[in-house]
Order: sequence, then structure tokens, then C-alpha cells
Amino acid sequence: MKYKALLTGNNKMIIGEFFRYMDFDFECLTTSERHDDIVSHLKYINPDVFIYCLNGESTDAIKRFVNVGFEISKKKIPVIIIGDPGECTQFLKIAPLMEVTVIERPVAVQVIRERIVGMLDKKMRMEHKKADEEAESLEDIVESAENLVSKLSAAGQEQEQEQDEEEEKYRKKHVLVVDDDSGVLKLVKSYLSNQYDVATAKSGKVAMKFLETKKTDLVLLDYEMPEENGPQVMAKIRANEKTKNLPIVFLTGVVDKEKIQEVLLMKPQGYLLKPIDLVKLISTVKGVIG
Repeated sequence: MKYKALLTGNNKMIIGEFFRYMDFDFECLTTSERHDDIVSHLKYINPDVFIYCLNGESTDAIKRFVNVGFEISKKKIPVIIIGDPGECTQFLKIAPLMEVTVIERPVAVQVIRERIVGMLDKKMRMEHKKADEEAESLEDIVESAENLVSKLSAAGQEQEQEQDEEEEKYRKKHVLVVDDDSGVLKLVKSYLSNQYDVATAKSGKVAMKFLETKKTDLVLLDYEMPEENGPQVMAKIRANEKTKNLPIVFLTGVVDKEKIQEVLLMKPQGYLLKPIDLVKLISTVKGVIG
């Protein structure tokens, strides 16, 4: 996946190296050092990382950046400064409270790439782990509540059932997203989480394990995945008595006609192409599960 990197600073050589040599890992965009420009780019681009490429910035210029730097920190966007030892030391003296990662020059482009990508990969893994732990905690609470309900008297059980049916009308529908690309999982989850409960799985094996014990209202399924591809996973879902009627929408970059026809013969509820169109995605999900 590509991370979105927003760059600024006087060191045009370093900025140029990001565009020339790191376009496989980063979707690079630049901004001026003006407060309003940076705030505007943060709002509309929502970068994964902010990189300040130092080259003789004045004290006043760094102080101006510190003012907007706290806005960046509020959004939990990592800030990286790249400069020679003297420039980095000057920055840290002027902004001692600002949380930044320092990369001192001279340093190879590959080293810069590895450090930033490694940091962002680690950040994403921690976010996924936290989200999974929260989901598991919620599932444990629900399971405990279900055990308590099973011990109620017949009259109490009937009353509880009526209450559950009423709550069912207003609960959020659940979507399971299956894709081996963690960037796609993060993006789709961010698109849908305001309106739906979203769980993610990085393989068909993980998805089937999820469906053994948990329920979902819709599966968004990638075509190309290691070990088992999308059609194979769909065949397993359809072969299972518990999940045979589960709605499935393919979300994939596969445009090969034969492969598409193979999938359509299996009668999924939709087939959406990557790159993901937010409006089309939400419209399709609403059309299938409301």
C-alpha cells in the first residue's frame, strides 16, 4: 500500500528524492510553510505522515511551524524532520514539547524510506491490534449477557426476546471486509464505520474462522488473495448451511473478463472495482443490507 506523505521545507533536493525514488511507498504532496496552507492540506488530504525537510530555516519560520505542528499532533499524524545535525538540534531547541522523529543527514534515500515505512507499518499494526482487542472485549460482554439470558425463567425469556427484537430494529448492521491488503482494510473501515459495525480479515481462512462463531450481514470480498482467492472463499461460504444465504459483494481490482464472468455465475450481490469509489461503495452496501 501507499502512505500519503505531506512534505514542506527548504530542502528541495530531499523533497525531490521522495517524488523520484519513493513513489512506490508514498503518495507525495507538498505544501508551503504558511499556517493556512498546511491546515487546509491536513483537512482535505488527511496525510499519514508529515515530513519537514530542513535547509537553513530561520528561527521565525520554525516558530511558525510549531504553531501548526500542534494541530498536526492533535490529528495523531507523525511528524518527521530531516536535516543536518545542527538544523535538527536547532529545531528541537525551539520546539522542545513537540513530538517528532528525527532523521539526520547525510543519510541514504533507502534508509529514510525504511525508517518512515517501518514506523508507519508499526503504527498501523498497533491500531489494528487495539481495534481487535476492543472488538473481542465487546464480544465477551455480549457472550456473558447471552449466558445470563439463558438462565431466566420462561416468562423472563419471552420478555427478553421481545426486547431483543425491538433492539434489533435499531442496531448497526455488520460488515466483514476480506482483503490481504491492510491499506484497503483500513480505508474501507474508515469509509463505513460511521454507519456500520466493521470487522476485517486478511485472508479467507481468517474470514471463515470469524464466521464459525460470529455473525455478519454482508461480506466485502477481494478476488486476488494468497492461499485462497475470492471465488474459493465464496464457495465455502455458500456450502455452509449457516452462511449459505449471506450477501457477498466483490471489491477488487480484477478486470479480466473470464474471471469476472466466473464470479458473476456464482451470483454475488455486487461487484465493485478498485480504486474504491466512496459514493458507490456506500450506495451498494445500503442497497444490499440497508
